[in-house]
Amino acid sequence: MAATEQSLKLHLGIAEQGKLLALKGKHQAALEHYREALRLAVSSRSPEVFFRHYTQCVMESLELSGELDAVLRYCDEAEQHYQRLTDSLPLVRRDRAENLQRRGCILLRLQQLDAAMSSFKQAQQLAAPDPLPLARELTGWHQRGLTVGSRQLGDAQQRHQYFIVRKALVDPARAIPLPPERLQGTRAAIPF
Repeated sequence: MAATEQSLKLHLGIAEQGKLLALKGKHQAALEHYREALRLAVSSRSPEVFFRHYTQCVMESLELSGELDAVLRYCDEAEQHYQRLTDSLPLVRRDRAENLQRRGCILLRLQQLDAAMSSFKQAQQLAAPDPLPLARELTGWHQRGLTVGSRQLGDAQQRHQYFIVRKALVDPARAIPLPPERLQGTRAAIPF
């Protein structure tokens, strides 16, 4: 197997193990796996799609473990990056819309309602004509004067498959666990 195939198999397997851990609610261990997968993907110059996917996995585990300020910082940094881009490719617009939707969800959890609704509105405008059902539902609730609590938000996120780490999409046969001695050393490598 070529070196690039080996590195691809390795970072994919490590990320898959992270997903298995996340599904069990072990988000700190999942984060260690995702960060190592990110480090390996970047160092092997794997296609950007891997970086984007692993970063989404990191954001999900941070969100689900309650590290909302870290997720919000990432969303704000990503938004600054998107604002500097000059091309308007559909994939870039969709990524930006999903980032703004995530930002809105975090702001809702932080009880910053006006900022959350602004984020959802921007997300929907960018995603048009391909809607973001979660953002549409949450703004609709707000427009009708309904309060969106943490439980309602979580239920809506599940209903609209907001989280990409789902049991049906994880392949346990592909998973590669990190050795125990590696689990504490990856945090400094990727600044999430």
